[in-house]
Amino acid sequence: MTDQAFQAVIEVEDLVTYYGTRKILDRVNLSIRQGEVMVIMGGSGSGKSTLLRHLLALNKPASGSIRLYGKDIGKYSTRELQTLRKRMGVSFQNGALFNSLNVEDNVAFPLREHTQLDDNTIRIMSRMKLEVVNLAGFEELMPAQLSGGMIKRAALARAIVMDPDMLFFDEPSAGLDPVVSADLDELILKLREAMQVSVVVVTHELDSAFRIADRIIVLDKGKVLIIGTVDEVKNSDNQRVQNLLNRRAEDVEVDPEAYLKRLTENLAGL
Repeated sequence: MTDQAFQAVIEVEDLVTYYGTRKILDRVNLSIRQGEVMVIMGGSGSGKSTLLRHLLALNKPASGSIRLYGKDIGKYSTRELQTLRKRMGVSFQNGALFNSLNVEDNVAFPLREHTQLDDNTIRIMSRMKLEVVNLAGFEELMPAQLSGGMIKRAALARAIVMDPDMLFFDEPSAGLDPVVSADLDELILKLREAMQVSVVVVTHELDSAFRIADRIIVLDKGKVLIIGTVDEVKNSDNQRVQNLLNRRAEDVEVDPEAYLKRLTENLAGL
């Protein structure tokens, strides 16, 4: 990466989030640099998706701060947030394509919603992005006619159609076979280089994470276990990190008295 790559585009400081009374994120600190691929990993319920929602400025923290391009998102006006989100491209876990629209119209949707471009220009731009993700010639197909890998690539084309500064992926390899998954990883890296974007990927796929990441953040029960390069994460002496990497179940000690107390409190609240 260039010297410019060390400039932070997203800075998370002491982020705390609750769902009701349950603490989901506990003093998370993270800096995402210009042009890097940051992978967010962790077990189920670790807070990965919640952190992603904060980075997209969809959730407000209970405490702490998130700065995008140097400005606290809490100080953005509604209009400024709308403008900011136009600089973000998001590819959802299941593609989230509109079933009633063909591939081209799915990709064109953000342009029709957020620009005043004429239909011919929108069509050209949409087809250019489909060419980038190797879906040229499939413009007229409906989502139901696409394979899992094609759905992911169509969703990626929609995510980049407005030439964003940041790309966010939620489980991009989920449900794909290893070959298709590897192809998608290569596509993400090529887009990073071609568009000079920062990329944030939430995934539990170790092979994919190790292939594309510049750095990895590992979460556990809302806390940061480690932030580092692939080698630093692989060589971590943190037992919970190693359990995650080696898919080992953790030994959970149950305190009978504490369990009975929680059960009694829950029943009392019904």
